[in-house]
Amino acid sequence: MDRSPVSSSIDAPLLFGHGDAAVALTSRLIVGTGKYKDLDETAACMALSGASMVTVAIRRVPRTAPGERSLWDAIPSSMLILPNTAGCYSVDDCVRTAHLARELVGDARGGRLVKVEVIGDEKTLFPDVAATIAATERLAKDGFVCLPYVTDDPVACLRLLDVGAAAVMPLAAPIGSGLGVRNPHNLSIILELVKARRPDVPVIVDAGVGVPSDAALVMEMGADGVLMNTAIALADDPRLMAEAMRDGVRAGRLAFRAGRMPMKRYASASSPLDGSFVRRPT
Repeated sequence: MDRSPVSSSIDAPLLFGHGDAAVALTSRLIVGTGKYKDLDETAACMALSGASMVTVAIRRVPRTAPGERSLWDAIPSSMLILPNTAGCYSVDDCVRTAHLARELVGDARGGRLVKVEVIGDEKTLFPDVAATIAATERLAKDGFVCLPYVTDDPVACLRLLDVGAAAVMPLAAPIGSGLGVRNPHNLSIILELVKARRPDVPVIVDAGVGVPSDAALVMEMGADGVLMNTAIALADDPRLMAEAMRDGVRAGRLAFRAGRMPMKRYASASSPLDGSFVRRPT
């Protein structure tokens, strides 16, 4: 079986930021590193997904003994690293973690990138929206390329644009739930409002995707990309699911670019009857 990544050359790269700070991705799928059974499976799934960027929870990277293989060894050298501030519950913690991540990762691998997460509730892991906006503002002023994780709140996404976010990342459902898109209406409003104000800022759907059809759906709606972890890592066959998610994201993007046919209330013959040798029934 051919497991090579599908080429994205038919589509423009996904861009974050401008000028010297611009980051271009050849894949519109971003993956994570958590919950895999071992480092071999982590590395295999990242490769099979075709993703060109991986997000890493800096506060949760396991410590290793000298000479022991680490998570960093499992990440392909070609992938950009998107450090995230998962596990932070305050603005100060978030900002401190982002700066530590930049020192650890280095700008060449993506250290100036940061997925901004400030959690507001320990059980649901919903973000603290006000704190997320405040942290994004501080980090953007510090020169970070900020990709904040936020609820599917159109107003919050607009506020993030105001404070310098390089992308907005609304959830489809709670983190790790696999529930799929709970509120497509809100996501469609976010896409409409963000693109009207800042067409250059990507909208990445983050959290809650369970199957490739979820990923295809949000891409068909016009999302610029999808970020996921649990849906791949906890599948019965994570490697096969990584391929499926890769193809689902790509199919959804192509469908969005192609433009769907108009929806009609009644049937419409696939083949015209005019000029046909077949007599119409009377």
